[in-house]
Amino acid sequence: MNNNNREWHIYTKCIQEGWKPKNGEPRVLPIVQSTTFKYESSETMGDLFDLKISGDFYTRLSNPTTNAVEAKIAALEGGIGALLTSSGQAASLMSVINIAQSGDHIISTAEIYGGTFNLFEKTIRQMGIDVTFISVDSDEKEIEAAFRPNTKLVFAETLSNPGLCVLDIELFAKVAHKHGVPLIVDNTFPTPINCRPIEFGADIVVHSTSKYLDGHATALGGVIVDSGNFDWAASGKFPGLTTPDETYHGLIYTESFGRVAYITKCRTHLMRDLGAAPSPTNAFYLSQGIDTLHLRMERHCYNAQRIAEFLENDGRIAWVNYPGLKSNKYYDLAKKYMPNGTSGVISFGIKGGRKAATRFMDSLKLAAVVTHVADLRTCVLHPASTTHRQLSDEQLEAVGITPDLIRFSVGIEHVDDIIADIDQALSNL
Repeated sequence: MNNNNREWHIYTKCIQEGWKPKNGEPRVLPIVQSTTFKYESSETMGDLFDLKISGDFYTRLSNPTTNAVEAKIAALEGGIGALLTSSGQAASLMSVINIAQSGDHIISTAEIYGGTFNLFEKTIRQMGIDVTFISVDSDEKEIEAAFRPNTKLVFAETLSNPGLCVLDIELFAKVAHKHGVPLIVDNTFPTPINCRPIEFGADIVVHSTSKYLDGHATALGGVIVDSGNFDWAASGKFPGLTTPDETYHGLIYTESFGRVAYITKCRTHLMRDLGAAPSPTNAFYLSQGIDTLHLRMERHCYNAQRIAEFLENDGRIAWVNYPGLKSNKYYDLAKKYMPNGTSGVISFGIKGGRKAATRFMDSLKLAAVVTHVADLRTCVLHPASTTHRQLSDEQLEAVGITPDLIRFSVGIEHVDDIIADIDQALSNL
């Protein structure tokens, strides 16, 4: 066997991809904390502005530190390129408006993070883009029924926050491609360690990097990853990519950049105009987190499985939702798309409803009540009154959030200590 061309395991990629120092360069990714970069001639600078050559000239568009982290995440997801953003919300917004504009229509599963739901329900609509929400459990005919002639994309989460619904990626990709549009998926909860959506037909992947990728609740951030697999020109539905951009002297993205047309436009058009760029220091923190992503996800999933089994067998618990449980409706889909585990997030309800849920959370000692999820510390939240409080009762029901739902984000502490904390809090009810 010739090992010279052997591809690295994804665990190795977490550590070795992205920053690849040359002779005499720093072993650890350096923070290039500079807004600007010097060039010897105005002609070179002009060529950079015209996209005739590539290079770093202003950190809003690119920076050596962020470039390295983008390359690392693209390698983990199996994409052709990536763009870091200032937050996960910015990544979701830019992934959509890069190919949809006023007068267009998008489809999204209803079971998504409350902030994303609000983004689509309010802000995207105010921008003139209509949206149809469908169930993540929709069959092929139900997905088909949501399409219109002006539909430009389908959006979904691989593992929904906080309902933990598992997306049938192949089904949604199949229907999207039948209609000549891409499937965009948010892969924040499973991370590429547990799910590789591009391998199942997804075209664009987004993350809130503030969650498991960072892992330490240190730095806000987001990322958009381009698979490079969608044929924008053949689709005929995306003039922004296939017709001249007069702000770059008539450049046509698909002709000039081929497979990286989407992510290049996202950078050179939207990041140029919106400026939702991360700081180099935050990119550095993100890279440090990804170095241990594979180790942390293994422990997150092990702990969550143990805790889910404990909750399922506790008489004080009304219900528990975790795709790793054989009793879960998404167990088979989870085994298909996330065979090594889903995430460290569990949702469950306590007998006694909303009041009991509040008392339970206030009684926890190890687990903290915080507006965050998916980092190495165990934390807990009541979505109906926090992250999803803007939604009506009907909307809450549509996205699978009940008044008693508790989102429990299992950390990497010793599992016995987390279970003991849950047990003592339940004893106070």
